[in-house]
Amino acid sequence: MDAAIVTVGDELLTGDTENTNATWLCARLDDRGVDVERVTTVPDRVADIARVVNEYHAEYDAVLVTGGLGPTHDDVTMEGVAAAFGREVELDDAAAEWLQEEGYASEDLVTGTAELPAGARPLHNTEGVAPGAVVESCYVFPGVPAEMQAMFASVADEFDGEQTYIERVEAAEPESALLDRLAEVQDRFGVTVGSYPGETVTLKVTATDPEAAREAAAWLTDHVQQVDESAE
Repeated sequence: MDAAIVTVGDELLTGDTENTNATWLCARLDDRGVDVERVTTVPDRVADIARVVNEYHAEYDAVLVTGGLGPTHDDVTMEGVAAAFGREVELDDAAAEWLQEEGYASEDLVTGTAELPAGARPLHNTEGVAPGAVVESCYVFPGVPAEMQAMFASVADEFDGEQTYIERVEAAEPESALLDRLAEVQDRFGVTVGSYPGETVTLKVTATDPEAAREAAAWLTDHVQQVDESAE
């Protein structure tokens, strides 16, 4: 299974808000064996949301959209998702009923918040107000992290892929000096290796077979310069 993530919000593009939702979702999907192929941030603009969701829906097994839900003027995500699928936005009776049962009596709030793409499956917001929705293979979540995380948990079992296993090796060599051994370990053990430079270089070995991951990591440990943990 592969997926794309679309985060919506002008505040993300101006740097006023850190895009923690994308990082959190990537980690949870990776844990479930889902390959995240794209992460895109778009402004609070219907046309941009519709264009990106439409494109990604055609390319990937699932699209996860977060942000821009609610009754205020800049909450246009549902309208954008509806446009991507050629649907109208309409009051969802199930979502409205749930909001009223939760004590949200304001008609304006209920009406503005419970308007979803026609035929969508509503997702109740147990940590807030604005419901999410599922439209075909597109999942729409709130932007508030606690609300998004709780809502994702309610549908997490719908995201499934091949389990992967990870081992890490620290190397005390420049990344450019490791290229020959990175190519060899991948060919020898059928794994993938990512290299992430910092004070040292972290080599992340990923495989669908845990034994292959362990053997590849052991081989790398024997073939790269080790970090001297006793050094200050």
